[in-house]
Amino acid sequence: MIEQSLLNLMQGFGVALQPHNLMWSFFGVLIGNLIGVLPGMGALSAISLLLPLTYTMHPIPAILMLAGIFYGSQYGGAIGAILLNLPCHPPHAVTCLDGYPMTRAGKGGTALGITMISSFFAASVGIVVMIFASPLLVRVAFSFGPAELFSIMLLGLLAGATLSKGSALKGVAMTAIGLLLGIVGTDVSSGVMRFTFGLPELSDKVELVALALGLFGVAEFLQNVNRMKVIGGGTKVRLRDMRPSAAELKQSFLPMVRGTLVGTVFGAMPGTGPTITTFIAYAIEKRISKKPERFGHGALAGVAAPEASSHSKTQVDFIPTMSLGIPGDPVMALILGALLIQGIQPGPQLISEHADLFWGLIASFWIGNVLLVILNVPLIGVWVKLLQVPYRYLYPSALFFIAVGVYSTNNSLFEVGEVLVFGIAGAIFAALDFHVAPVLLGYVLGPMVEEYFRRALLQSHGDMMVFLDHPISAAFIAASALLIAGQFFFRAKQARQAPRRAEAVSAQ
Repeated sequence: MIEQSLLNLMQGFGVALQPHNLMWSFFGVLIGNLIGVLPGMGALSAISLLLPLTYTMHPIPAILMLAGIFYGSQYGGAIGAILLNLPCHPPHAVTCLDGYPMTRAGKGGTALGITMISSFFAASVGIVVMIFASPLLVRVAFSFGPAELFSIMLLGLLAGATLSKGSALKGVAMTAIGLLLGIVGTDVSSGVMRFTFGLPELSDKVELVALALGLFGVAEFLQNVNRMKVIGGGTKVRLRDMRPSAAELKQSFLPMVRGTLVGTVFGAMPGTGPTITTFIAYAIEKRISKKPERFGHGALAGVAAPEASSHSKTQVDFIPTMSLGIPGDPVMALILGALLIQGIQPGPQLISEHADLFWGLIASFWIGNVLLVILNVPLIGVWVKLLQVPYRYLYPSALFFIAVGVYSTNNSLFEVGEVLVFGIAGAIFAALDFHVAPVLLGYVLGPMVEEYFRRALLQSHGDMMVFLDHPISAAFIAASALLIAGQFFFRAKQARQAPRRAEAVSAQ
């Protein structure tokens, strides 16, 4: 079995290294990298614009190009999140929590270096998993029904509430706001418009890109509108600053491994997007850390773990998409559509009927990630130069790209207005010490939680015990209960220790 997989992989490298295929793969990762850096843009916009180009292309270079744009934008999106606090791709919202504070402290180069290493490591592991564990992961994916998917989404929401640097209650409140925003629009089951306040523009939904860039990018601008200094505080960042020290690599290694495992597990589950993986990876690191108070103030683990989970998830995400025809997020849905346009039906027979496409795609992942590392070694210095741009020039330019990027998504000025509204709201939340990252998680998971909850109850004829009768679902429900109990325990422990700390301070 292993020997056959290696032979197939060698065949895939033969396909991917053909000059025209290599050219389109390079074009994809280059465009993805550049698009990922631009505020307001992302893989979804880039693939949407270039999808018509694939109509006249051969299937293999077409899919290699679109895949390159996908994981190339992951690299670029992390750069925008770390340097500018702009999560151009929603999973990078978590990276903002510690990546941007590192930039403010003059450690932006280190954060970018750790991101590049974590991304390449996680992507390599994800590729190996695709090669050797695809059949097993497909079987695992088949065992997840609506009850199991609801339970894991519930665990993700509760984990998201722990991201708050302050009160967990504030984290829960922000997650609830995200849930409410997620259900705005037309109900899929009944066709009734909910919480649209008579605005037909909201009949579809609140735009995800507008929400993310408003809460993070515009809110950051409004908070610092009178600041005249550069972001890095005048610190000079050199190329060698982007090479992490041995101590920093050691500190990041285990979070990198754990984040990769989280992304790999979630990548096998159809219907789960990459956002939940970054939130859960971050929550795990914060929970097991000996110094959780450092998270949100520039913790290396807060950058390494979510970036690793995002990139391993990106690679493994192709397993349910190509083997089951179930995309994990809107970007994978576009790639699935590109396959169908080419007359290729995703499913269990794809590997045998289109072996050159499947194994060529896997080989191109490795080639593309190597190309990204080669590209980013010289280009990353260009991105770090953004630190030296005066704030009064940088953020108006960023706002321009945000407006253009959001408008180009659906050609709607209303969505540009949404960015402004969410930006003002994000600035108010920040002033009140409410952290906005859980809002994004609630928004993304809310509709899926509702959908899987309904499906599970329909299958069980309204019996709520369906969530406990299934062993996998019961395990996730138990983990959720433990998470809630843990919050009460830690809060009670802190309340008992508070008087002792006050006495110790007064005694000094």
